[in-house]
Parts: sequence; C-alpha cells; structure tokens
Amino acid sequence: MNYVSSHWGTYKFSVDKNKKIKLDNWELDSSPTEFGLGLADAAIDNLRITQPHVRKGWLDNKGKSDGKRGQDDFIPISWDEAFEFASKELLKTKNAYGNSAIYAGSYGWASAGRFHHAKSQVNRFFNLFGGFSSSFQSYSYAAAQTLLPHIIGLDLYSTLDEHTSWDALSEECELILMFGGMPLKNSKVSAGGVGKHITKLGMKKCFDKGVEFINISPLIDDAPKFLKAKQVPIRPNTDTALMLALAYILIKNNSYDKDFINKYTVGFDSFADYVLGKKNNQECSPAWASQITNIPVNTITELADKIITKKTMISLSWSLQRASRGEQPLWMGITLAAMLGHIGTASGGFGFGYSSVNSTGDSFHKLPWQSLPQGKNKIKDFIPVARVTDMLENPGREFDYDGKKLTYPDIKLIYWAGGNPFHHHQDLNRLVKAWQKPNTIIVNEIWWNSQARHADIIFPANTALERNDLMLNPRDPTIVANKKAMKSFKNSKTDYEIFSGLAKKLGFLESFTEDRSELDWIKFIWNNSSKAHQKNISFPSFEEFWEKGYFELPSPKVEKIMFNDFRKDPINFPLNTPSGKIEISSETISNFQLSDCLSHPYWFEPYEWLGNIDKYPLHLISNQPKHRLHSQLDNAVNSQNSKINGKEPVMINSSDASKRVIKNGDIVMLFNKRGRVLAGANISDNVMPGVVVLSTGAWFDPDYDLNLERHGNPNVLTKDVGTSSLGQGPSCHTTLVELKKANKEEIVDVNIFKNPEILNKGT
Repeated sequence: MNYVSSHWGTYKFSVDKNKKIKLDNWELDSSPTEFGLGLADAAIDNLRITQPHVRKGWLDNKGKSDGKRGQDDFIPISWDEAFEFASKELLKTKNAYGNSAIYAGSYGWASAGRFHHAKSQVNRFFNLFGGFSSSFQSYSYAAAQTLLPHIIGLDLYSTLDEHTSWDALSEECELILMFGGMPLKNSKVSAGGVGKHITKLGMKKCFDKGVEFINISPLIDDAPKFLKAKQVPIRPNTDTALMLALAYILIKNNSYDKDFINKYTVGFDSFADYVLGKKNNQECSPAWASQITNIPVNTITELADKIITKKTMISLSWSLQRASRGEQPLWMGITLAAMLGHIGTASGGFGFGYSSVNSTGDSFHKLPWQSLPQGKNKIKDFIPVARVTDMLENPGREFDYDGKKLTYPDIKLIYWAGGNPFHHHQDLNRLVKAWQKPNTIIVNEIWWNSQARHADIIFPANTALERNDLMLNPRDPTIVANKKAMKSFKNSKTDYEIFSGLAKKLGFLESFTEDRSELDWIKFIWNNSSKAHQKNISFPSFEEFWEKGYFELPSPKVEKIMFNDFRKDPINFPLNTPSGKIEISSETISNFQLSDCLSHPYWFEPYEWLGNIDKYPLHLISNQPKHRLHSQLDNAVNSQNSKINGKEPVMINSSDASKRVIKNGDIVMLFNKRGRVLAGANISDNVMPGVVVLSTGAWFDPDYDLNLERHGNPNVLTKDVGTSSLGQGPSCHTTLVELKKANKEEIVDVNIFKNPEILNKGT
C-alpha cells in the first residue's frame, strides 16, 4: 500500500490516469485530521517555487543587505548559479567572521519523516562545515523546558513520555481540572508524525467512566462538547492567582495532604508563608484572586471543595506558559497537585499538555530510534529559540538564561530550512527590521510564503509527497513507509539534494552523503532501529515493511502512571532534583537571584492584561488553528474555506461587537502600539467578554506603505519579550489590543497568495 505520513496524520494515496494525486483517510485511524487531505492540491498550486531565485536588491548590492527584504523582486537562476552564490556566501562569512556568525535556523515541523527531517539535515550539513550558532527550546513550551528539570528533575520530553495514560485515569480519577482546557483540535498533530489519533478515544473513555471535567478558560471551545465540561471563564494570564487561592483554602482548612507534602516535597513552609501573607502582607485569598481573575469568590470556594473531595488531576495546557512569567502557572499547578496528594497514582496528579499533541496520555512506551547522524557542533554559541530578534538587534550583548550569563553572537548569515519565523515569532514588524541586518539570508522553502519573500537566495524544496521516507516517531507505535507519490515539482529538490549540492561545492560531499542515496539512508535508519529492539520486538525485513506500508509495534500491557516508582519508594527512586523530591521551593532558582522568577510559585502581574487596561481594552489570544498546522497548509482548501472575505477570522464576544457596531462577517482592524491587522469578524459568545481570539498561522502579508498586515496574522500584535530571565520563552499570550470596524479606505486585498514579481534574468 501507498501511504504518506505527516505531523497531522497518515493518509493513503493513489494516482489516477491523469497523474493526479488523491489522498484518503487511513481506515485504521478512528479520528483522522481532515485538513491534511489538502496537501495534494497544495503540492501543485501556483505558489510553489519552481526554481532557485535570488533577490534583486541583494544581487545589486553585491551580497549585502539593502534593507528591502520583503519588498523586492526576484530573479530566477539555475541550480548551479544558486549553489555558487550560496557556497561563496558561506565561505566568505566563515573566513571573515568565523562559524559563529552563521545562524542555522530550523524548527523541525517541516517534515514528519525520520530522514527528511529538516533540522537533522541542517545540523548534519553545518556541523560538517565547521559549526554554527544554534537555538535551543521550542516555541510551544520553552518556559517549561527550563523550569521542569529544577522542580521535578525531568526534562520536558521525559515528562511528556511519562504522563499517566488515559486508560489509567479512566479507572481511578474522578475530576480533571483543566487549566487552559483540552482543545481536541490541538491533539490532531504530533511532532514526528501521527499514525492513529488516540486523544479523543482517551477523553471519551474517561467521560464514559464518570470522570468530571471542568474547563478553566476564556473559551468554551477549549473543551470538546462531548465532555460536557463546566465552564469557568477566567481572565487570560491569571491562572496562577486562581491556583494560589485554591492553595490558600487548602491551607486554611487544613485539608491538604500533609503526609505527601512531608514525604515527597521540599520547600512547602516557605511557599505557605507567602500564600498566607506572612511575607508581603497580602493573603492569596479567594477575595484577592477574584479581583484578579474575575471569577466570583463562591466559584473559587466551590472549586476548592471539589478538588478536596474528589480524586483530581490538575491538567495544564501548553498555552499557559506562553505568557508573561509563564513559568509560574506550571510550577503552581504542580504545587497544587502535590497538596492534593495524588501524584504517583492513577487517581490524579498533574499533566502538562494533555491534548496539546496526540501522543500525550498514550500507554505506549517511548523507544529510542536511529536518526540521521548529525555530528557535533563545534560552536557553543546558542540562543533560546524565541530570542531571534533580540540576537539580531544586540550582537555582543549579555543576557540571562537559566541562571547563566550568555552573549548574543554577531550574525552575518542566516540559513533557514524548516519552520517559518514569520509565523511563529512575535512582534513581526520588529522582526522584519532586525531581519535586514545580516548580509545574507538563504532559505529552503516550498511556497512563496513570507519566509521566502524575506530571503536573498531561495532554494525550492519538496513536499512530503515528493520523496521517500519513514515516519518513525518515538512517541507513536505506528511506523509508516512514506512512499514518493509524485516527481519533484518543476525544478524543486529535497533538502538532502540541496545540501548535497552545497556540500559538493564546498568539498565535503562524500562526508555528507557517505555515498548513500535517499533510499539507502532510509534502509540504514530502519535496519539500525530494528536491530536495537530485535530481542523484544519481531520486526519484518525492510522489504516486507516497505511493501505493506506500515508496521505496528506491540502495545505495553502496563498502564503508565507518572512518578509511580517515586511514590512507592522515594528513597530508591528519587527524582533528579537536588533534594530528590518535588521542589515547591527551589534553592537552585533562588540562588540565581532573579527578580522575575523567585524561589517558589508567585503571582506576578503580567506585562499586559485586563487588570490594567490603558488604551487597548481587549486581550488577544492567539491559539492554534483548526484548519492547518501552525502556518502549514494555509494555502490549502480547508484553511482557505475558513476565511471571512479572504481574511483570517477573529472571534469576538457579542457584547464587545455591539459596543463597536460590528456585525458578523465585517472586516475589522485589530491594533496596538506594535501594529495593525485586518481580520474577519466571527461573533460568538463562546469567548468571554473582553477577549478576542485570532488563531496563529495566517501567512504574514504586510503592506509596508500602509503599515498594515492585510491577512490576519496575530504575531504582528504580540509582544516579543521573554517569559522571564529564567526560561526566556515566548510570551505571545500577554497582549492587549483594540478592535474596530475597518473603513472602506482601510480594507485592502490579501496579496500573499499571489506570486511575487519575478524578473527576467538579466533585468
């Protein structure tokens, strides 16, 4: 059988007599992602980059920035010319400034294939070239990546792997308190690929067994309807205050689990003193929290009664920590779970990211697999991933990260393959200015999106339909043979072919390829992976696997329970923290002496929030979209059909719309001091008053003359500042805006789905 696997699911494909590709849902997946079917049309649409290009202004300026990236025309060139241009720039930068002046950006979501994983290809190439300045963390959960090792002794990925399974929760848990909800749409995806979607089945199993769900979120839609979850509307970015008030009630009523606190945690007394107001004369009482959260006092006390009397799971969404002081709600959620005493049992505990990706809560145990060997980076310079703009603006400046003093490298060349900073970065107008600073920007890109339009040298890359690969996700029990469905579109190439061509120009082709073709590497990965687990799993031969199209690993017989061993025997199975226990107060973090992340969970007023309104009275939530993955497939049919008069829809409460004389379907303008954005009004009381929702991923479409984004990209409006000096993650959910009906003169057509101006060669 013929399959193609992606971050949003696995699909069967067929090719008709006219060589048109058709994708169909895989019959073994009970909850397929429909928008993935649009890849077949997107792979051949008019926005595909058909051959290499060079930006005219960069060429005219002899390989230096002219400050016009994003506003310029392009000249088509041959592959030989493109390799010549790029290799010369790489060598020139290396020889003049050293390898630390090269920032090789990649963000991993470009391909679910184990071989054609963009970041792996980038790392392998540049490590052989002598190294590069790199990034660390993920935009999805950067604050958590830094915090979790300090307080529970696990890195983020290990934490996700160890989550208590849906099966286990369904047997013993009575209440799942969802901070940030559990939006089912988010679970449609998973980094590394998806075989079968399991989240909906897991949720339903819990619900059918009588588990109660409570959705603490500004959005009703953050909980699937079939859960019949009680909605508790909360001001964005105030979850920590609510949790502190719940802790206050537990302490005041002497109803927290003292045995668990004494045996499995450290630092509770200091935290309790803070909650009771002994440190700063401010009790974290329900009345105090009500003023912050806008949740009635009686609702807070009712929640406390619930979590005391029921076996409770404290569920925390990834979105909570993508905000000002984003470390705090995660830390506080774990602290609250510790006070309830269910950690290490199937009856509750805490979770971080149930429904955020498909794999969280699966009973499958992670297995290590072979990946493309990447070598070692000789350059030690790195940045937290969300500090790209800071790096470009401030070469040589010192900054704080995880208790260390680091220095921003001086970047002269950016090479990007996989990911799109003009989607996932904040304050895009600021990024555009900083993006002008390097001498040269090179990208591997599929479509004429904003990433391509803000580059100097563009290599046209393939989609997943144009290459062979295998989906080998350590967190998914299905391995899929990703077979090539179509020839390379026009004159495009795979990332492997692109880097091979560059490696040849630079003199290390043999080291890069090891004389292996695409299929040779895929066999290498399969054979080495299967050999590693041959004792426990009976793998088919590669030929058998490739013919069938997939292989399902056996499921474990034991349900997963996070920290079960630690709960049973904390002496012999201590956590990897200084104390061996859960650190409610962390001496390590305290010793960092940070003003914005203290020794224990703490309420910090956000930079921008509804408790302190100035000119901009609405809180913008930029959540994940329903009809695409991040910005991927925004040009495909599902995403296009979701637009309102060509603009990305923005959800507005009816009371907020009425005040502004806005009707459903109107074109509106969202604005703040960082920029202006057009969107289509979707009036709905599924969002609380004072909050608007504009999903991420609309292709960035700036009109630089009008200082206006034409399409509905929320990251024009979001604030680009670190969560704290500990984690330095993105804080995109801490943003205030105003909104008005757009005047006729302000409404301009979306331009991003038209090709840029392509000049004749020699023009």
